[in-house]
This record gives sequence, structure tokens and C-alpha cells, in this order.
Amino acid sequence: MSLETGAGADAVGAAEESDATSQTGSGDAPSASGPEVPSLSSLAYAAVGTGAFLAVWQAAALAVGRTYLLPSPIEVAIAFVVELTAPATFTLPFVGVSLPATRLTANLLQSLLHYLPGLAVGSVLGIALGVGMGWSGRLDDALTPVTRFLRPIPPLAWIVFAIVWIGIGHGGAAFIVGIGAFWINFYNAYAGVEGVSTHLREVAASLGVDDDLTMIRKVILPAATPSIATGIRTSIGQCWMIVVAAELFGAPGVGFQIINAAQNLATDVSVAYMAVISLVFLVSDGAFRRVEQGVLVWRE
Repeated sequence: MSLETGAGADAVGAAEESDATSQTGSGDAPSASGPEVPSLSSLAYAAVGTGAFLAVWQAAALAVGRTYLLPSPIEVAIAFVVELTAPATFTLPFVGVSLPATRLTANLLQSLLHYLPGLAVGSVLGIALGVGMGWSGRLDDALTPVTRFLRPIPPLAWIVFAIVWIGIGHGGAAFIVGIGAFWINFYNAYAGVEGVSTHLREVAASLGVDDDLTMIRKVILPAATPSIATGIRTSIGQCWMIVVAAELFGAPGVGFQIINAAQNLATDVSVAYMAVISLVFLVSDGAFRRVEQGVLVWRE
């Protein structure tokens, strides 16, 4: 083992031991790792709350009496099944091969074609710049005026430029989604690096970590990982909101179907696709939480 690697490992170990001591004390046992299993009482309360919500919704829909104003849960469920079973085709990008699918899955896959690239590229660029500015005071001083000027501009304000620069389609929608993901991850990464304790750096320096690259790789990034993970998890949900708005200008997908159905007063279909977004978010958020728990198991 090289001196650099050994010093970095010792620094992290010493820092973690110091933090654990300060947080838990000498007599507290660490908490058990692994996902929390909801209790029966929690599940019961969740069922009661969900049932009450559906009952109020159904009663309100019956009182209104017009589906285009407020569809009932039953009408939304029927529309969901229709969209899930209606035959359609999905064309693979770049290849041009058409695959059999249902209308709902085809629209969902269309949205994923700009959601995933936008989320990935925006997150990587945001984390990279956030870490760089959080670590380098000179870079922070140079770019802070620019970031403060650009940050208040909502992603939707860039739609015109997305159309002019990239065009209507997946590329333009991915650009809009990427802007939203960029700022969420940028500020979380920036705050995570800035929040690293000076004590951790001093411990690492005393153990021989004397260059910036090793300090970032062995100390700063591990310590900032919880904040970075929070940014990624937040952007996973927020970017689905941006997808709906990004498809306003004609990009195909779930958001376009929500808008198109509402314009045709088929609000039951609109709500069905809104439910699709919620279900996809719940699945993706749950999957990321399990990954996060595995990556951050050292916090337990």
C-alpha cells in the first residue's frame, strides 16, 4: 500500500471514528442497518388515510356530476386500464425498429427517452461544478456571480432556446430536464463540500494527505456524499415535474398526453397519466433509497 493510499484510508477512518464518538457517545450502540419495515399500525393508518382520500374524491366527483370537471377514482381507474391495454407501437431511437407495446407503456418510454439523459447529464455536470466551486475558493469567486445570475431563471424559460438550438423532440426536452437537474445537484454538492468539517481536513493532513486530488477523493467526496445523494434523490422527483412542462412544446410522452387529453376534456385520461408519473416516481425513489442505504451504510 502506498503512503498516499494509506494516509487517505487512515484519515477517513480516524474522521469517522471521531464523528461517531461525538454523535453517539461512548455508551450508545449503533443503529441496525438495512431498510426500515413499516409496522402494522403504520400500514393501517396508511390504508385508512388512502381510503378516506378516495372516499372524499368519489363524493366530490358525484357532487360535481361532470367527468370533464372532476373525474371519479373509478373513471380514472377505467381510463388507466384502457390506456394500459390499448395496442400501440414504440419505435427505438437511432435504430428505427418498431416494437409492439401498449399506449401507456409507449408514452412512458417516450418520456424516459428525454427524462433519463437529461437527469444523468444534468446531475453529473451539477455535481462536478458544485464540488469544484465548493473546494476551490478562486473558482467559487469567479463563478458565483454567474451562478447567482442564472439560478433564478426557471427551466421553462429556456424552451425557446431549446427549440432554436436543438429542435422539437427528445433533445430539446432533455435539455430542459437537464437544466432542472443541474441546479438541484449543483447546490447540494456545493453545500456538501462546504459543510465538510475542518477537523476532517486537519486529520487527513496530519496523516500525510498533502495534495488536493487525494484530499478530495479520500476525504471530501466521502464526507459530502450524503448531501450529494440527497440532491440526486430530489432531482429524480423534480425532473418528472419538469418533464410535463418540457413536453408543452410537442415532445412526445406522458406529459404531452396529460396536456392533450385535458385539451380534449378527457380529464379522466389526464389524471390516469398523472397517476403513472406518481407510480414511476415511487418505484424510482424506492430503488434509489435502497442504493443510497447501501452506499451510505458507514453512517449507521
